[in-house]
Amino acid sequence: MPVPDDRRLSEIESRLRREDPRFAQAFADGRPCRPREYRYRRAWLLLSAALGALATGVVLGHGLLIAAGLVFAGVAGELFDPHRRERGRRSPPYES
Repeated sequence: MPVPDDRRLSEIESRLRREDPRFAQAFADGRPCRPREYRYRRAWLLLSAALGALATGVVLGHGLLIAAGLVFAGVAGELFDPHRRERGRRSPPYES
């Protein structure tokens, strides 16, 4: 027996409210904002700190600061991926 469209829409709405309440409320108010997957404020902040550390490490010739800047730049790059939560684990599950 097929599910009616109204029921499907209400299920989608309830899941959206549960996953991203800020987006759902803004959408209901008629002023939609970006979904959580596309909010990059923390990523930009981390990237700017990483590039600052990298530049300081290059100027001072400090290897540990250069390495930390590169690592944090990589972490910031990962935060820019909107589908990072969907990928789950990187390694396949262990099978015996």
